[in-house]
Formats: sequence, C-alpha cells, structure tokens
Amino acid sequence: MNGTPAVPAGGGRTAASPGGDTPRTGSGEALEDLTPEQLAAQWEAEKPPAAGALANTASSLVVVGVGIAAVVLSIAMGLGTPDKPQPGLWPFLISCAMVALGLFQLVIGRHNRDAEKFTRMSTAPLTGLVTLAAMVALMPLIGFELPALVLCIIWMRFLGGETWRSTLLVSALVVVAFYGIFVLALRTSIPHLF
Repeated sequence: MNGTPAVPAGGGRTAASPGGDTPRTGSGEALEDLTPEQLAAQWEAEKPPAAGALANTASSLVVVGVGIAAVVLSIAMGLGTPDKPQPGLWPFLISCAMVALGLFQLVIGRHNRDAEKFTRMSTAPLTGLVTLAAMVALMPLIGFELPALVLCIIWMRFLGGETWRSTLLVSALVVVAFYGIFVLALRTSIPHLF
C-alpha cells in the first residue's frame, strides 16, 4: 500500500468475506489489517456532511423554544419552595438548564463543524416521538397490546431496518413479555385488552 486509505466501494459499506465473518473493505482488504491512520481517513470520508450555521442556529432555537414552553408549563404546575417543593420545581430547573444550553449553543456553537447536516434520517427521532405519543393516546382506548405491537413494528422495520421476520418475532415477544410482567406478574393498572 502507498499510505492512502482504502475506502470501501458502495458508500462505505463493508462486506463479509465469502468464507468467513471478517469485515472487508470494497477492495477486499480486511478492516483489521488497516492502520489507525487509514481507518481514521476512511471514517472521515464516510461521515455525513457537516451542518451549516443555519442548521446549527435552527436546532438551537428549537431547543430554546421547547425549554421556554417547558418553563411555562412547570410554572403552571407550581414551583413551591426548596423545602416544600411542588411538582413543577424539578421540571422548572431542568427547563432553565435546557434554555441556557440552547442559548449557549446559539451563541458559541453555531460555527461548530461536528454537527451533521439534516438528512432524511434526521426525521427518525421525530417519527419515533410521534408514534410513541400515538401509542400513549391509544392505550386508554384500546389497551396497550395493539399500540405496542404497531410501535415495535414501526421502530424495528422502518426506523431500524430489520427484516420482516425478526421484526414480527421480536415485536410479538416484546408485547408478550410486557403483558406477562405488567399484567400477570405485577398486576398493574395498565390498560389492556385481555
């Protein structure tokens, strides 16, 4: 080798060798044979593009906005005093820290080059949050079994990229395990169909 890193073909994916489990680069070289410098150069070539100042500013503003909304909600819950706290005290303190960190990121971190550019995969956390909120909303109406099953399928298959076989098997096992633990063993008041 001449010291240049072997960057895998096909977008940086590695393939297992035909007769074994050793991951290989696109040129057939085993990953374990690469020097640390070659691996670092390969990772640098494969990393997503960096976010610009606009994306960093937008994400900071979202954090500040969510933090301010949480401050307002925690004040509405009541703060109390340090010796007699009410339910909103700890959410208030955490929300204030969130606002402070968001403002810090807005001022200092907008030129950060470590942040990744928003891509199609950036919507995955939002999808996870929306499906989780839908499960929580549906549980009192139809129990936890069906919403939990659908949630697991969406998270595993569409967000995690698992195969249909493993998605269906693991999703069913998760629901059965939750039913066994929370309904049969602990006898909690979680809404359930059966």
